[in-house]
Amino acid sequence: MEPTEFPPLPALTRAEGEFVDCYLAVLDQVGRINPPHGGDTYSALRAAQALASGAAALRDALALMHERGESRLHAATLARALRVLDGERRAGRVAMPPTTN
Repeated sequence: MEPTEFPPLPALTRAEGEFVDCYLAVLDQVGRINPPHGGDTYSALRAAQALASGAAALRDALALMHERGESRLHAATLARALRVLDGERRAGRVAMPPTTN
């Protein structure tokens, strides 16, 4: 059986890579808290607690980018990185599920 080939990650600065990782971590926590996806209060509480530290890490990654003179978010490059890292599925857990009639 051949290993799955993943598309290559676009070239990112270390700070951009940290930003993408932190952003996805925050998405994951918000997805775990999202009430329409069910679950229990303890799991949601743990995700909310992790969300606070994840948001701080995201802030720090953006602050580092700013301090290093990275004044622009390169949307197309960052979007490619997010897609390679399964960002669309992870972001989908944050959205409301479609209504069933």
